[in-house]
Amino acid sequence: MRTIIRAAALLTGLLATTAFAADAVRGVTDSEILIGTYTDLSGVTVSWGVNNSNGIRLAFEEVNAKGGVNGRKIRYVVEDNQYQVPRSIQAANKLINSDGVFLLIANGGTPMNNAVMPDQFAKGVPNMFPLTSARSMYEPYHKLKFGLGSSYYDQIRSGIKYFVDKRGKKAICAMAQDTDFGRDVTDGVHDQLKAMNLTQAGETLHKPTDTDFSANVARLKGKCDLVVVGGIVRDTIQIISAIRKAGWDVDILGNVATYENTVAEVPGGITDGYYSMTSILLMDPNDPNPAVQAFAKNYKAKYGREPNFPAQIGYSAAYLLVDGLTKAGRNLTVDSFIAGMEQVKNLTDIFNSPPFTYGPMIRQGSNKSFLVQVKGGHWTSIEKAPLGY
Repeated sequence: MRTIIRAAALLTGLLATTAFAADAVRGVTDSEILIGTYTDLSGVTVSWGVNNSNGIRLAFEEVNAKGGVNGRKIRYVVEDNQYQVPRSIQAANKLINSDGVFLLIANGGTPMNNAVMPDQFAKGVPNMFPLTSARSMYEPYHKLKFGLGSSYYDQIRSGIKYFVDKRGKKAICAMAQDTDFGRDVTDGVHDQLKAMNLTQAGETLHKPTDTDFSANVARLKGKCDLVVVGGIVRDTIQIISAIRKAGWDVDILGNVATYENTVAEVPGGITDGYYSMTSILLMDPNDPNPAVQAFAKNYKAKYGREPNFPAQIGYSAAYLLVDGLTKAGRNLTVDSFIAGMEQVKNLTDIFNSPPFTYGPMIRQGSNKSFLVQVKGGHWTSIEKAPLGY
């Protein structure tokens, strides 16, 4: 009889343990949600990675101070990928397999996300709002990946449409990196010109490490009335400089990867007049919105510096994520979270960004972009309303 009782007790305990394991959700306890990020904390894009993750952390701490999400606090873990693919794989492995995060947010870099996502999705871990505007962050469709705002492709299409329709441009050229990033830009050029029945006037490709663009400029000079640049900060500045040195007075249009103060503040006013497209506008330090003022004040108090553009993106992304988590309800699973995100409709942030909307087959929050220009060493909005195509 004692043997039977012990066996029954053992079976009861085993069943209870099995039931608990079946009900357990990775990264979720009764009191906590574990969220992770791998991003650049010490590499060539450190100003993006550090400030972006700081903005996310600030938002999560504000949410936790108000009680968390449906009774759970958010614990946030950030790993350094140094903007390298191998380090990203290593960091993601730690976050997913050792830490056991519920989801990843704002992972830094296009090739890094592309390398990690297949194994990440095999483990059932959502990839939310990566710190890149590549189309592969939301295309092709996968239920576990969500992009934030307009892609490089969207931005270029919207910008070209504006310059053709509103500024009468007819001869469009492109100078882009020969990379996945650069191809997002050139694809945008090709597709928008095709949609408008225009023929591209010229194109040059370059390596991300190239520094001399005099030959590229010589090939295109005089053929174009708008040059679309598919570069990031350093190569874009060098392309603009080469165009100016050649005495070529032509409008130049870039993308959100160049929407940084370092581009606007180049000594000698080299970049004055340069246009860019962006998914979100830089905050105005004099914005009277109390929420914007509180964000700027709290960020500086916590991190000892003024918030920059990546910090804004992180802050907005974090609150967008919280909205989806809240809509998922107390019974938080990956499926309930996905359903919660798909209920997000026309959500606006404190920075007057285009509204974010998701749905059962919608994985990009917005494809609208703002047109901005460098004037007197500062970024200035050209059109108040975001542009589309």
